[in-house]
Amino acid sequence: MTKLTAEFLFDDLTPAEKERAERVESILPELRAHAEEADATGKFYAPHRETLSKAGLLGLVIPESYGGLGGNLRDLSAATYAMGTACPSTALAYFFHCSTSSRGLLGLDAIEEGKFNAEEIPVVKAFAENVLHRMGTKNQLLGNFASESAKSSQSAVHITTEAEKVDGGWKLNGVKSFGCNTGVADAYLVAAKLKGYDTAEGLSMFFVPREAEGVKERPQWDALGMRATASHGIILENVFVPDSESLAIPGAFVKFMQASRGSLMGNQPAISVIYLGAAKQAYDYALNATMKMKFEDTGLPIATSAFHQELIGKMTVELETARLWLRRQIDLETIEPPIASKTEVVQHWRMAKGTASEACFEVAQLAMKMTGTSGTSNKGVIARMLRDIAMSLVMAFPAERGRLEAAKSITDGAETKSFTVS
Repeated sequence: MTKLTAEFLFDDLTPAEKERAERVESILPELRAHAEEADATGKFYAPHRETLSKAGLLGLVIPESYGGLGGNLRDLSAATYAMGTACPSTALAYFFHCSTSSRGLLGLDAIEEGKFNAEEIPVVKAFAENVLHRMGTKNQLLGNFASESAKSSQSAVHITTEAEKVDGGWKLNGVKSFGCNTGVADAYLVAAKLKGYDTAEGLSMFFVPREAEGVKERPQWDALGMRATASHGIILENVFVPDSESLAIPGAFVKFMQASRGSLMGNQPAISVIYLGAAKQAYDYALNATMKMKFEDTGLPIATSAFHQELIGKMTVELETARLWLRRQIDLETIEPPIASKTEVVQHWRMAKGTASEACFEVAQLAMKMTGTSGTSNKGVIARMLRDIAMSLVMAFPAERGRLEAAKSITDGAETKSFTVS
């Protein structure tokens, strides 16, 4: 029986998980067919939105009661890994859509854990269900905008976009420098700080329609890799958001993060497995190419040479290194009952993200060596995967920062802040 692509990452898929993974498998040929075009143009391939929708994948991690497929982090990771073998850009854009679900799921979890009082519960519940119904029942494609160009030495994400209270809602001003699905999503979920707050307690969330007055796209950037993610971000100038599309309870955002078993709002491993998928594609392509190419004098595949055997062995080790680190992280965030504290989970993630990124990039470099000058065209699988995986080295935080933060957490007993405001 032919294995699903996702079974490289998960050799223990349940029947329900396998059924959801089969939906992903069904769209891989379409993603693969347009990956080169999307990379060359540097634009999200718009028809993929319908491809994802028809497969029911926009609601992959949404409970069935909200119109979704009922998947979790394992399903999302299986999906983004598999998509990463076909078109990493589409996989990343898809991840950021799915990551929006945490603003709904964690809200309901936080209520269940007693983090909100009787007055706050209806507001939080309404917002959480708004998120989930948009992705499930309404089948919308969403953008998740938190990151900004402003940086802080104290956190991974620094928020300066401000929300000011006005009659009937809020007025937003700021710049979101990164967020997949810019100009593509039906709506953007924007993180902003409440005016007058200078701590993370002021962080709040707002739904902004793509065509809302005062919303402008930032200039597209000519990225090295992950070029087809529509990640250029938005400018918000006096954008009005009604109270019904807002969650502006002080401290709510922090309580959501507290309900997560992982870093930030959770689901982070599902980003990194995209790069694992890209590395696996580079590995398979290089191996297949050098097995087909023959030496003129012996007729043997060039993959049998001592040089290529050394590269193959090294690639296999690096690929397995990335796979094991990421699979362990996913287990830490999904196994019931939990097998590690949240602090331990975050410590592991700080190390796993960078270790996996560097290992995946090494696979792509070795794949280029294996294919020689024929693999150095700026088109094709090797070049595209090498450039795409290079983005993992800097995305969120590089390996060096992750190891430093993990070490500080271990020695100081304090978790590094995920969000700050100013």
